[in-house]
Amino acid sequence: MVRGEAIIAALTGAALGIPLGLGLAAAETHTLARYAVAFSLPLEPTAALTAVAIGAGMLAAILPARRAGRLNVRAALQYE
Repeated sequence: MVRGEAIIAALTGAALGIPLGLGLAAAETHTLARYAVAFSLPLEPTAALTAVAIGAGMLAAILPARRAGRLNVRAALQYE
């Protein structure tokens, strides 16, 4: 469950960051069009970046998932 949440958080960050970065790049290249700068959409690197985001989310979830797996659920609920 912790790993799934980490993947969702990583994909949410990628889903917000990739379009924002592409939009800013498009705006900047539009500004620099008079200097013969053109915008191109890099599909393969974008897909690779998404895969890296998933991998980073999975790696970041390892330690919290192990710690959560060792918790006694009953004792953890009594704490609250």
